[in-house]
Amino acid sequence: MAKRILVPVDSSDQAPVACAFAAEEHPDATIVLLHVINPAEAGYSAEASIPSFSEEWYETQKATAEDLLDDLEAEVTEAGVESVERVVEVGRPTKVIVEYADDHDINQIVMGSHGRSGMSRILLGSVAEIVVRRASVPVTVVR
Repeated sequence: MAKRILVPVDSSDQAPVACAFAAEEHPDATIVLLHVINPAEAGYSAEASIPSFSEEWYETQKATAEDLLDDLEAEVTEAGVESVERVVEVGRPTKVIVEYADDHDINQIVMGSHGRSGMSRILLGSVAEIVVRRASVPVTVVR
């Protein structure tokens, strides 16, 4: 059975680095590019104090995700990978990444690190660090 490598991506500079690493290390695997739309980023309406997760905001995020996946898929196929899958999910990134890996026969996760340190890492947390702790498959964090 062919290996399936999950590469969670966002619009950071680390996403293409993680994709390039996955393509170089696993050229015969299926690379699964996963982008997670986080509803927490939709913001809050000042007047109503409720999330303003509108359909318009979601459609904009989905279009941005598709553009990102177009670019990253092109880079991965240019590097010689023949099998690429694209997935857009909605939810908390750490939870979606771990659950996707468990539910879709993923052999390994390759993801970028934002390289936060000190107080910002403590306050903001690290998606990569949480995935490393919770994933049931090996995780490679690329800087």
